Amino acid sequence: MNPEKRRQIFERLKAANPHPTTELEYTTPFELLIAVVLSAQATDVSVNKATRKLYPVANTPAQILALGVDG
Repeated sequence: MNPEKRRQIFERLKAANPHPTTELEYTTPFELLIAVVLSAQATDVSVNKATRKLYPVANTPAQILALGVDG
């Protein structure tokens, strides 16, 4: 897909829904990314429950990496 076609798709999406919302809770783009990845395997409600505990402890890539596998 070329850049022009991608731009047209985004313009059409923006025109159809200029102010999209989500039930996922987040405060930074990285937090939204993590929530979206998790929501592919779970409901938004359960993702919000998990991220309410995760984000105060680790809400950056470095902090999540520092948790390690067991964390």
